[in-house]
Amino acid sequence: MSVSCNDDEETAGEPYFIIEENPTGLSVDINGITQSYVVRSNQSWEVVAQSEGEWVKAFPSKGDDDGIFKFIVEENNTFDARVMNFAFLVNGKEQPALFRVEQEANVPFITVQNAEEGISVASAGGNFQINLSTNVEWTYQITNGDWIQDIETTETSIKLSAEKNKGTERSATLTVSSANHPTLSKSVTITQLDGSIVLEEHFDWLTYGSTIFYTTSGEKRMDSWTQDEMDRGWTSTPNTSSSNQQVVYARTGFVKLGKTGYGGDLVSPKFLILDEETDVKVTFKAVPYQTKGGTQDDNTLNVGVIGPGTTSVDAFTISNWPDYDADPDCTAIWEDASATYTFTITGATAETQLQLLGGDFALVGVGKGKNRIFLDDIKVEIID
Repeated sequence: MSVSCNDDEETAGEPYFIIEENPTGLSVDINGITQSYVVRSNQSWEVVAQSEGEWVKAFPSKGDDDGIFKFIVEENNTFDARVMNFAFLVNGKEQPALFRVEQEANVPFITVQNAEEGISVASAGGNFQINLSTNVEWTYQITNGDWIQDIETTETSIKLSAEKNKGTERSATLTVSSANHPTLSKSVTITQLDGSIVLEEHFDWLTYGSTIFYTTSGEKRMDSWTQDEMDRGWTSTPNTSSSNQQVVYARTGFVKLGKTGYGGDLVSPKFLILDEETDVKVTFKAVPYQTKGGTQDDNTLNVGVIGPGTTSVDAFTISNWPDYDADPDCTAIWEDASATYTFTITGATAETQLQLLGGDFALVGVGKGKNRIFLDDIKVEIID
């Protein structure tokens, strides 16, 4: 669009008003747009809407000389196409050509955020929110969700609260629908994580030494672990009979308790997710130490707790001895059912820690003087 203030050919110094590329209109889809235009002028100018409407505006709507203005078109959530004409005033005089902004009509829709992947809620429960976008009146309902309570509903969100889950993983379905548009219903699955697991550890973050039990080179004693490894929460009682060393050794994906003459214990992180006295089941895998030549250590594993709780047993005899001919890399033995041991703790709380000790701390002159035990896959879970 270009305007000259007389019919003579434009010359330097004469009044002029030009919008670069001479646009006459703008067609916009339902999503809206912000479109910029460059004005070339040596006059004051103004962009004026010719009818009422908040869905499109010019900004800035006035200027002097050269400048830039924008048409800002909002998203169309209505089911009607819409049109707005704008006039250009130059030095207060309306120009003959109008600028036409047209926007497509929308269609009824309901969009629920994360509808395909679903919503995951922590086992500890708490508040969560489902966001949605729609241009119709809507309601929602929850199926299989007696553990979910409504907090607040707004035009664009549903705020909910989940109870703490003390059992296995559970799911509910939330469906948003419109009575006037029944084909638009959208559903999202709400899944609350397993709340029965208090602690689960596979030690796959340890990568020291060998998987072969009798190969001790490269293993790393706990008091030499990195800070990141210690931040996992596992610890060991300093053995006063062995210069206060923590006599637990990291291997590749498992740990070893003890060394010749001295035992070591493994102490778990606290059971922090428990909010009351709770009975739990402890499952772990263990293998006793045997040399390459077949000499066997003592094989007692004492179990107990630090803090509240009573264990159902005080000790296990770990008797699933390695067969180095059949399993030279010492990997198959972990999968054998004989490697798995279980007991319960009654009355555990958030202050409870699991303690597993190979024999005793001082082993010189006791039995064979060695009580090394390998441990892996420790799991603590709530029981009814």
